[in-house]
Amino acid sequence: MYPRIIANLDKLQENAQHTVAAGRSRGISIGLVSKCVCADARIAAAIAETDVAFIADSRVRNLAKLPVSKPRYLLRIAQPSEVQDVIRFSEISQQSEPYTIRLLGEEAARQGKRHKVVLMIDMGDLREGVFFQDKEGIYALADAVLACPALELYGVGVNLTCFGGVLPSEENLSGLVQVATLLRDRYGVPLPFVSGGNTSSLNLLFHDAIPKGITNLRIGEGFLLANDTANLAPISGSFHRDCFTLEAQLVEVKRKPSKPIGRTGANAFGEIVEFPDRGEMLRGICAIGRQDVSPEGLTPCDPRVELLGASSDHLLVNLNDSPEYKVGDVLSFIPDYGALLRVYTSEYVYKAYRTSAPFMG
Repeated sequence: MYPRIIANLDKLQENAQHTVAAGRSRGISIGLVSKCVCADARIAAAIAETDVAFIADSRVRNLAKLPVSKPRYLLRIAQPSEVQDVIRFSEISQQSEPYTIRLLGEEAARQGKRHKVVLMIDMGDLREGVFFQDKEGIYALADAVLACPALELYGVGVNLTCFGGVLPSEENLSGLVQVATLLRDRYGVPLPFVSGGNTSSLNLLFHDAIPKGITNLRIGEGFLLANDTANLAPISGSFHRDCFTLEAQLVEVKRKPSKPIGRTGANAFGEIVEFPDRGEMLRGICAIGRQDVSPEGLTPCDPRVELLGASSDHLLVNLNDSPEYKVGDVLSFIPDYGALLRVYTSEYVYKAYRTSAPFMG
């Protein structure tokens, strides 16, 4: 059935192990993030077979699907309305509000569990967390955790790059380590977990530039797609960049002009698009569209195929240099992170897998 996304589980496991090994050699644990693939059961099971420290996801519904053989880590700060499920389906969570922490403590006590809390510190990217210069705010968070017997003040964490584009550096990660030291000295707690960010920190890891005192990284795109997000470049070495292949079937192949005819306005997405006149073109349509994928994030596996754009349900391609394609043929694409996220979120894209065992559709 098409369209479908094929995950190569063997290559994903190898990428995961390479990432874990790189961290271990430098005394840093690695948590792998499953949110891009919506905690897909087969992928999560493959991850759980590695030496990863925990599996992380930003959605509680995804956490509920994860295998319990590894600790489950909530990446997104909790909504007050979901604290019951946060405690039920995760062992560790990131938090930044005393009010929510108190609710978590009460719920953990009701469920008879002890829940680990990571205080999020904003080191300048301006997304979640107490701003690093706000010592009283940081102390208020720690006080809220320590006031709840069912909670453990487990560590501190930072998110970088995702909103403000601030890159991890020796300076801002050392600042996070200083916050951890401040809390240890003030409260006499071990605080073993100091999480220095996400895939954008991998470049520092590979160059032995992670400051001493950082004990963990949370990695998603780095192991899924082998991308160095800090430098917008592939990760070098033995990482696989083709763990995922998107396949879509051609439903129309016709010769047409390359430039629309008539008075034009905005397209269905409110965009004004200009099309150069390139003469007659052999145009193909694949049965997949923006509802299922971010077309700008697709790279055709056949370099002769050119992406032209997409509407909600149709992906248009130029087949001038590959005229042998016909209706019913399948085109393959390598997705980037945004495209992969959209594909796994779409219920209209079939999920399939490759392993050393036979192909499983």
